[in-house]
Amino acid sequence: MLLSLRYLLLIVCGASFGLLAAAGVFTVLVAVGLIPRFAGKTHTAKQVILYEEMVIAGTISGGLASVFERYCHIGDWLLAHGLSHRFLQIAGSSFMVIFGIFAGMFIGCLALAIAEMLDSVPIFARRVGFRHGLGIAISAMAAGKLIGSLFYFITQLHEIVS
Repeated sequence: MLLSLRYLLLIVCGASFGLLAAAGVFTVLVAVGLIPRFAGKTHTAKQVILYEEMVIAGTISGGLASVFERYCHIGDWLLAHGLSHRFLQIAGSSFMVIFGIFAGMFIGCLALAIAEMLDSVPIFARRVGFRHGLGIAISAMAAGKLIGSLFYFITQLHEIVS
């Protein structure tokens, strides 16, 4: 009974933290207006809903692939069903090149949009009345991220979880 309660708590916490992380990603994308900006630059405003659905589908599929990694070995499955190893290497390399180009463009646009949004942080801080300690708050967030990353890799949590 106690063990199943523990697993239930882990499931609830894991799902909650995953939803929180996804909400943070979507909040950043909405706050910087990246999707409408893409639609405006490409003159395809009629497809904004499709763009948003593709971002959501990509986020969900990426999250599922990272959580259920052991079930995502498509190459092994294709090899078992008769495709040649050389063909899979060429197809995989081609996919990685195309994915890398599009991911780089997305990250670059996101970085530029966030940089534009950072111009509004001092204005927001003044209006809210947050006059002192803004640098300390940002430094504390960066230090927390650094410490968390170092803890993750030093303790090799990425190997324990798999």
